[in-house]
Amino acid sequence: MSARLFKKFLKEQELLQPQKDPHIKDENDDDEEEEEEHVNSGSSINPFDLLNDGDHVSDQDDELETSEDIVLGAGDKQDPQELKGTSNSVSRSSHKSKKKKKKKNKEGACESTHKDEKSLDAILEALSLDVKTSALPRAPEKAKAVNTKLHDSLAKPPAASILEVDPKYLNAENELRRIFGSKVVKSFEKSNQTGPGSSRQVRGGRRGGYIPRKTVLVTASEHWPRWDGSFSMEFLEVKDGYHYFRYVHSSSYAQAQRAFEAAKAIHDLNGIASILLYNPYHLDSLLTMADYFKFAGEQQMSAESISKCLYALECAWHPLFTPFQGNCQVKFNDEKNKPMFTTLFAHMKNMDKRGCHRSALEVCKLLLSLDSDDPMGAKFYIDYLSLRADEYAWLERFSEDYQSDSSLWLFPNFSFSLAVCRFYLEKQESEEGTHALTAKSSSTELMKQALMLHPSVLKKLIEKVPLKDQAWTGIVKDALFRAEEVGIPSLDHLINIYVETNYLIWRLPDLQKLLRDAAQQIVETLKRDSSEAKDWACVRKEAFSSEKNEYRHLLVSDFSHSTPTLPPENLQPFMVDPRMMEGMHNEGLAANANEVLRAPPRDVTNRNALAVLFESMLPWVHYGDANGAGEDGDNLMNGNGQGNEEH
Repeated sequence: MSARLFKKFLKEQELLQPQKDPHIKDENDDDEEEEEEHVNSGSSINPFDLLNDGDHVSDQDDELETSEDIVLGAGDKQDPQELKGTSNSVSRSSHKSKKKKKKKNKEGACESTHKDEKSLDAILEALSLDVKTSALPRAPEKAKAVNTKLHDSLAKPPAASILEVDPKYLNAENELRRIFGSKVVKSFEKSNQTGPGSSRQVRGGRRGGYIPRKTVLVTASEHWPRWDGSFSMEFLEVKDGYHYFRYVHSSSYAQAQRAFEAAKAIHDLNGIASILLYNPYHLDSLLTMADYFKFAGEQQMSAESISKCLYALECAWHPLFTPFQGNCQVKFNDEKNKPMFTTLFAHMKNMDKRGCHRSALEVCKLLLSLDSDDPMGAKFYIDYLSLRADEYAWLERFSEDYQSDSSLWLFPNFSFSLAVCRFYLEKQESEEGTHALTAKSSSTELMKQALMLHPSVLKKLIEKVPLKDQAWTGIVKDALFRAEEVGIPSLDHLINIYVETNYLIWRLPDLQKLLRDAAQQIVETLKRDSSEAKDWACVRKEAFSSEKNEYRHLLVSDFSHSTPTLPPENLQPFMVDPRMMEGMHNEGLAANANEVLRAPPRDVTNRNALAVLFESMLPWVHYGDANGAGEDGDNLMNGNGQGNEEH
C-alpha cells in the first residue's frame, strides 16, 4: 500500500466520524484512551511497517495492496471503529477467561482435597477405626502422632507385645562378633573361603552379575540360585487384633510337590536331589537334604539348606506380614504352612549349637508368636535360651504376661528356670548394691516349690548332669525323690524334655549348691510334717488332669543337644516323619536308631537281573553275604572312600 492511498483512507475516516465538542468530555473517553493504548501496545504489527521508503510501487506492494483491498471490501459492512471495539472486547474476554480458569483451578483443587478427605473417611470407616476425621489435626506433628497411635492399635495387641522380635539380634554373625571380636570372625571366614569350591562359587556369581535380595532372617550367598517366586503368601483376615496369613503354591511348585511325594513313597533320595535341580527352593526337599547332611555329619551343609528355606520363605512374605511385631498368625494346621515352623525350629537349634543364644532366642520368639497353639513346643525351649542369653528380667516378664496368666510356672521347665532366673537377679542386685523391695519370692523358695511340684526331676538331673557329690545319695533315698516317674503321661513327657534340654545349666557349681540346699530343706521339713507333699500332689494332678499324653507330638530327641549320626545309606529317617511312626518310644529313638531303621541285606538269588540292576542304584539297598562282600560294595557305592560302621 502506497503513502497516497493511506493518507486518502485516513481523510475519509475523519469525515465519517461525528464532530464532538472539544470542551465536552465523554465519561468513557479515559477508558477508551487506555484501551487504545493497550491495543496499540499489545499489537504485534505496526501499520507504518507497510510503508516503503518512497512512492515507488513494487510488485510486493501490489500484492499487499490487493490483499488490503480484500480486507477493506469485507470491512465496508463494518465500521473500522467497530473493529477496534471487537479487538478490545476480545482482549477483555481473554483476560476474564484467564481469571475464570484460575478460579476454576482453585475450586477444582479444593474439590480434590475434599474428595481426598472423603476417601480417607471411607477408608477409616471401612477399617472400623473410631477416629473422627473432623478432629484430625492438620499439623504434621499431630498427624504423625495420630498415625502412630493407629498403627499401634492395629499392629500391637497387648497379649503379644512380649513376643516382639528385635531384628538386630537375628543376625548370628553380629553376635559372634560381639562374643569373639570382629578380627577372629573375619579370619575364620577367610579360612572357610580358601577351599576349592569357594573360588568357583565367587566366579560363578560374578559371571551372572546376580545380587541376592536382602533379608532379615538370613544373609543370602552369592552362589545361591535366584528366587523363582514359586510360592507366595496371601492375607486371610483380621481377627482379635491378629492378621492371619497362609502360603500359596504355584502350579510349578505343586508339580514339584507331587514329585517329592512320589520320591518319598519309594524312599528315593536321588529323586529328591533331582527335584532341587529344577526347583532349587522346594522346601520339603531342602528340609530332607538338611536332615540327610545332619545325620551324615555335614553340619555346615545342613545349616545352608535350612538357610535357603528361610530365604525363600521370607522372599514370599506378604507386604502386610509383620511377624516381628507379634501380631501375625500363620496356622500350623495348613499343610502349606508347616515347612515354615520346621525351618524356624531347625534354624533355632543351629543358632544354639553355634553359641548364638540371643539370636536363637529371637527366633524362638518368632516361632512362638506365629501360632498361639505352639505346635513345635517353643515355650519348652524359650526358658533355656533366655538363661543362656542372660535375659533374666525378660523371662520373668514373659512368665507373667504370656497369654495373660501366670500358669506357666506349673510346667517343669518354667518352675525350675524361674528359680534360676531369680537366683541370678539376686546376684546382680547384690553386686550392684541395689536391693529392690519386691513381693517376689526368693530363689530358694522358688526352688523348693519346683522340687515339691516336680520331685522326679531331681533324680533325672543327678543321672544326666551327672552330680557326683555324696550328699545327693542321701537326698535321693527320701520317699519324695525316690520315684523316677510321677505317673502322669503328659507331665512325665515334659520332665524328660526339660532334663534333655536344660541339664547343661546345672553343671555350674552355684546352681548345684542352690538345688542341694533346697532339697535338704525339703527333706528336713517332710520329716516333721509330710502333709505338705500331699498338698503339692493334689496341685500336680489338678494341673495335669489328662490321662493321655497331650505332648506326644513333641519328640525328646528334637530337644536334645547331641546329634545322632547314622551311616549315609540308612536314609529312612529322612523320608519318613518320625511323628507318624507308632509304637516307637521317644526315649529310645536315638539309641536304637541303627537297629530299628537298618534294612537287612537282600538276597539276589532267583530274581530278575534287570530288576536287581535298577534296585542296586538305590543308595539304601544293601546286598551282603556271609563273607562280608556286601560291606565292600557299600564302601564303593558311598564314593567317599570311608568305611561304614560295623553292622
